[in-house]
Amino acid sequence: MLEVILELQDLHTHFFTDKGEIPAVDGVSLSVHKGEVVGIVGESGCGKSVTSLSVMQLIPSPPGKIVSGKIKFKGEEIVSASNKRMKQIRGNEIAMIFQEPMTSLDPLFTIGNQIMEGIQLHEKISKQDARNRAMALLRLVGIPRANEIVDSYPHQLSGGMRQRVMIAMSMACNPDLLIADEPTTALDVTIQAQILDLMRQLNKEKQTAILLITHDLGIVAEICDRVVVMYAGQVIEEGTTREILKYPNHPYTKGLIRSLPTMNKKEQRLYSIPGTVPKPKMGRVGCRFAPRCDLAFERCFQETPPLFELGKIRKSRCFLNEQTEGGRAENDKTTAGS
Repeated sequence: MLEVILELQDLHTHFFTDKGEIPAVDGVSLSVHKGEVVGIVGESGCGKSVTSLSVMQLIPSPPGKIVSGKIKFKGEEIVSASNKRMKQIRGNEIAMIFQEPMTSLDPLFTIGNQIMEGIQLHEKISKQDARNRAMALLRLVGIPRANEIVDSYPHQLSGGMRQRVMIAMSMACNPDLLIADEPTTALDVTIQAQILDLMRQLNKEKQTAILLITHDLGIVAEICDRVVVMYAGQVIEEGTTREILKYPNHPYTKGLIRSLPTMNKKEQRLYSIPGTVPKPKMGRVGCRFAPRCDLAFERCFQETPPLFELGKIRKSRCFLNEQTEGGRAENDKTTAGS
């Protein structure tokens, strides 16, 4: 079994606002192994990005806070880690590609300076050597004329090139874990394919574990080994990419896959799951998806379903699995109706 790089155990991240306490991440547990690509999928507002920001300890405080649970990185508990320790980890051992590169890159500094800053922060290296490393990284991610681009500013580059720069920055110190939050959003399909190929190449060559946050199941099919489906702050299904896409179990996952366009069916309108993701709130009882589910029955509104174990790594949070052979409920605090 490969080394576990990242492990989340019953993670709760809440935001404290004028309207009350909001549980954005409500009992999430997942793991990522060395060299593995794990995708987190779900609609906007389901807690995907907050989960990734929790790992990086980048939740704005106030109003956000990790209220309970554990985040283990290579066996080290980092929820209680000091700011000094997190600075050592960020960019060096865990790197992140943010959703919008234009707002993540500083418009006042050149591309080279921004890549060099991370290298010199974590390694004792001369400015010239850091510059040479920056140009080598730009060439690695397929940016032409690296010796010129290194002195360019973010606004002088296209969206695809800025995203490549973000990947170059994230790989500067050879991290053990790369978190990619919607890395291909707003990019055209050609550039999107190139970015995915680049991430796959880096994963294979350097055995870098990747946690990919996306709502695009096409990207999941292309690059992920395993998939975690989130809904309303909870993990509602987990399994290999093939299991999830070919044999979805949870009604929500089935709805997501049914909404994908297909080449062999000529339909007037694409399917969409009725209703919207509920707003997170404290003390919610029942299945989060029940109000939108065609298969919901009385118990779904009265009790919160646990994650039922359907196999070695296959799980689903649905009462319909209770009588299924192998459908043993995982010990999950959310069964109490958090």
